Amino acid sequence: MKALVTGASSGIGRDIARYLKEKGYELILVSKTESKLKNISKELDSKYIVCDLRNKEEVYSLYEKVKNENINVLVNNAGFGLFGVFDETPLDRELEMIEVNAVAPHILTKLFLKDFIKKDSGYILNVASSAGFLSGPKLSTYYATKNYILKLTLAISEELRRKKSRVHISALCPGPVDTNFNKVAGGEFHTKSLSSEFVARYAIDKMFKNKLIIIPGFSMKVAMFFQRFLPTKLALRITYNIQDKKNVKWFEAAEKVVKKNWYIDLFISKYQFFCFFEKNGYKVSITSIYFSYFSHFFVLEAL
Repeated sequence: MKALVTGASSGIGRDIARYLKEKGYELILVSKTESKLKNISKELDSKYIVCDLRNKEEVYSLYEKVKNENINVLVNNAGFGLFGVFDETPLDRELEMIEVNAVAPHILTKLFLKDFIKKDSGYILNVASSAGFLSGPKLSTYYATKNYILKLTLAISEELRRKKSRVHISALCPGPVDTNFNKVAGGEFHTKSLSSEFVARYAIDKMFKNKLIIIPGFSMKVAMFFQRFLPTKLALRITYNIQDKKNVKWFEAAEKVVKKNWYIDLFISKYQFFCFFEKNGYKVSITSIYFSYFSHFFVLEAL
């Protein structure tokens, strides 16, 4: 059994590599940072390939180097973000991000998928993000790339299902993770982060159980469930404030946009939900989500 992991020199990619090694996989580790890659390769007694995924020619060359290695698992993990308002962020850096976050995994997924389909086995794990479900002011290009990867993965999964293929593809969609992301992106989230080791182990376990969308952490699962019921403009405002470079916390972001007695029509299920939270004397309740098969509403109310 053999796995190829991109972005394997640190963070989630490194911990995915470690966990796959525990499971008995031979590894081919990929990163553009050779010094770190050598260290993790030595630790795991694994092959490594230095590859700059910003360069399409190097991506194609990577595949050519490993296509006869009988790889069973592909993990497209490499990626980075960039904080800033869209008209102020450097275009060259954004284009590099698109190459690394979207183009490179697209190429590798396409090429390895063809091989996996031929032998009717294999796993592909595309590391997307909870950002893949949202639009992200101040991280606009990053969010767009993660939307791309998530939607691409979902579409491929349905195609494989209809072929009755035994090849499986999954999208990992974590929230904040304790990695080098903030440093590279030039900003910081003050929401609680999961450890990269926990996310890596959870992701691999769920991938091998053929889970399509993998969301580590209960709170993020809940957040991703309820965000779908927010009006687009409200979601954008909350996201903007969460991602402010001045590190506005998620509650403060919600405070800025919640208005008294705001009613929203929705169509969900048949249960009732009550939630209440408070900070600095300012109370916000998400109350009275009344459900029927026809209509209901929920109230965001500043008390």
